[in-house]
Amino acid sequence: MNGISRERAEYLKEKRRQKNTITLLRIGILAVLLVLWEFFSNIGVIDDFVMSSPSRILKTLFNVGNNNLFTHIGITCLETLAGFLLGSGIGICVAIVLWWNKTVYLVSEPYLVVLNSLPKIALGPVIIIWVGAGQQAIIVMALAISLVVTVLEVLNGYAATDRKKIRMAKSFGADKKTIFTKIVFPSNLTTIFNSLKISIGLSLVGVIAGEFLVSKGGLGYLIVYGGQVFKMDLVMASVFVLALMALLMYKGVVFAEKIILGILSPGK
Repeated sequence: MNGISRERAEYLKEKRRQKNTITLLRIGILAVLLVLWEFFSNIGVIDDFVMSSPSRILKTLFNVGNNNLFTHIGITCLETLAGFLLGSGIGICVAIVLWWNKTVYLVSEPYLVVLNSLPKIALGPVIIIWVGAGQQAIIVMALAISLVVTVLEVLNGYAATDRKKIRMAKSFGADKKTIFTKIVFPSNLTTIFNSLKISIGLSLVGVIAGEFLVSKGGLGYLIVYGGQVFKMDLVMASVFVLALMALLMYKGVVFAEKIILGILSPGK
């Protein structure tokens, strides 16, 4: 058994079986919901003019050329990634500064709490006035939504680092830079990636909210346009693509986490 005990082999087999079962259940539930949706649309229980139907959504997706769907997907992806990278990068740097200087953190804490509670979409008109009614406003909105969450998540991780390790390092004369680079930051790589998983979804929310307000392109624009001209097939197809985008972006962060943690901690 290549050095693996029988019990271990049985355990791994059971884990694979459980994983496959969960995957099949997920796919099955989705398939059943789509079939029921299509069925009730065909018999008139669901008004397919208002709710559309899977077949009509599929037809809309196949006719991507008529709606420039790929162009709109590209615009939304670009804006989301820009807002995500800026918000996450700045957020991690701000968290480092706040961990480094406790006075700055204590002064900033109430502002961070208020900003975290404030609906960022309410700032949309203000952001548009500040930076202009263009793509830059959408990116800033995505940045604003993901920034504070990243700061708080990462900072909480830094603050929760094992105190015993830090005290031991200090007893050997380690300075703050050494403590951060050798203990705090490596211990919180998982926390940082967990914050990125949240931020990527929030960035997409910010982009769609911005596209609702000012954009002339993107999936948010398509949703607004489809609603205005009562093309619900286009609206539902755009929502479906958004859901798929959110899933793929989340999986992208998970994949990056596995790669980076695998390089930095090959023995784990």
